[in-house]
Amino acid sequence: MRRRLPLVVAGWLITGLIATGAGVTVIGLLGEPLTTSALRPRSPAEIDEALARTTPQAAATPTSPSPSPSASTPPPAEPVAGRSGVIDTAGGNVIARCEDGLVTLRAWSPAQGFHVDKVERGPAGRARVEFESDEAETKVEVRCSADGSPIHRIHD
Repeated sequence: MRRRLPLVVAGWLITGLIATGAGVTVIGLLGEPLTTSALRPRSPAEIDEALARTTPQAAATPTSPSPSPSASTPPPAEPVAGRSGVIDTAGGNVIARCEDGLVTLRAWSPAQGFHVDKVERGPAGRARVEFESDEAETKVEVRCSADGSPIHRIHD
């Protein structure tokens, strides 16, 4: 029995080392996709930049040099009608889009300590989202203005 105990302990240690090494290797190979911006909240500046790339104004202004005539490139995509806007509140952030007089909440992200209580996403004449924490509640109501931009009211 005493001879087996060191063998059992050595077996467990070797198994633990192999499992740890395999885990470190897999995380090393997959670690970058797990920690890139795809899985972290975007900053307001990153959201504004992403929205600028999807608006008709951004589509009309090329950001890269024109290809040579010999290069075959597909025709540019038609700009999407409508306007988007980012709404920052103490309870969280909202991205809203107005199109054909109707507003749609495209995305919402609660601030730290808050959670989403209710959402009326749209498309409708009015869209709403409520962020709640233990101490506060923030209600965001979004409509479309006459010029087709999202406008909002915040109720704390």
